[in-house]
Amino acid sequence: MARQARALATRQAVLLAAAEVFDERGYAAATMSEILERAGVTKGALYFHFRSKEELALAVILEGQSAWLVTWEPSSDSPVQTLIDIGYAFAHALQDDPLVRGSIRLTIEHGSFTQPQIAAYQGWSDVARGLLERAQEAGELHPGIDLAAAAAVIQGAVTGIQLSSQVLTDRQDLIQRMADLWTLLLPGLVQPHALARLSVTERAPTP
Repeated sequence: MARQARALATRQAVLLAAAEVFDERGYAAATMSEILERAGVTKGALYFHFRSKEELALAVILEGQSAWLVTWEPSSDSPVQTLIDIGYAFAHALQDDPLVRGSIRLTIEHGSFTQPQIAAYQGWSDVARGLLERAQEAGELHPGIDLAAAAAVIQGAVTGIQLSSQVLTDRQDLIQRMADLWTLLLPGLVQPHALARLSVTERAPTP
């Protein structure tokens, strides 16, 4: 059990170091030697877990895309409010979690890999569409909304504002940008009676 725990700790140290290096330098410029030095593990330990830089990058993408959701739970029965809240949760994960930041940088650079990485983009669209479908069934959306198009716009908008925020302010203004996004986007999707019940700014966590 002790050996297994050490192996897991080593793997996590390598993933975190790799995420930091990929986030700072991008996939092409990052080197395994730099990741090795940042992780503080032996070369044999690194290659025991990951046989190549691409395999390591794919692991960062996979774990970084899901890690921030592990402890997050919706605090509203409204599917649209849940969609808003999950956007803020993602924004905070980008600000606070290097594994998430590294995974997003790598996802944006999907063309660097042997197989383009599109699952993260599709996953966001699927989450948004599922919540919009529930909102439509509840009569909260304007009639005739194309749910696939709406989900794609939301996914693209979130991707765009986080990238702009990273470039311009190192994501310091990401929460405000998220509030601006929902303020401008929701009236075109949600009927007035439902919109009045929503909080488009970040809500305090439920005690």
